[in-house]
Amino acid sequence: MGFTQDNFAQATQASADVVADYARWGQLLAKWNARINLVASSSLAGFWERHAYDSWQITPHIKDMTETLLDLGSGAGFPALAAAIEMKSRGRGHVYCVESAGKKVNFMRTVIRELSLPATVMAKRAEEISFNNIDCITARAFAPLPRLLSYAHSFWGPKTYGLFLKGQGLADEIRSAQDDWIFSHQSTPSLSDETGFVVNISQLKRREEGKI
Repeated sequence: MGFTQDNFAQATQASADVVADYARWGQLLAKWNARINLVASSSLAGFWERHAYDSWQITPHIKDMTETLLDLGSGAGFPALAAAIEMKSRGRGHVYCVESAGKKVNFMRTVIRELSLPATVMAKRAEEISFNNIDCITARAFAPLPRLLSYAHSFWGPKTYGLFLKGQGLADEIRSAQDDWIFSHQSTPSLSDETGFVVNISQLKRREEGKI
């Protein structure tokens, strides 16, 4: 039978309103995906685990005082819209979704409007936008960690932290990233993928910045 809406509700202990928002998101995704290719059609049957639960798992790591969250390469909203649903539930914070593909931009804007989410979609590439001191930066399947940190650093402030969904190659990506970057990191095993992780990055500096 697979991982269902009821399994999601039980695993997350989310409120009925939050679960309803995810359910509507899934319905809209299925409707849109029948016309335009937003995600692999084969993944729709596993929406509740592969997309909803996978994205939800960053939300317990979003700090209480987070006011601004920037998601890079949002695609169909994973995990950006999950973060927006969380902030809607908390009653504080705003999510900025960065996505250059027009069809995905239009889809996310539809979901945001229908669910009344505190989020804005920026129809640009990451290198085309400018923000200072974002509280939290997120990404899923956007880029290997060394390149991802290069993008994230443009928006990094003293209190910024990153929450990135990564696969089984995380250890190698961290070692590679440490050639050019100094950072603290904490990895938590993924709840939806036995080979994956949620990695929390903080205190990010270019390696030459860390030299005395």
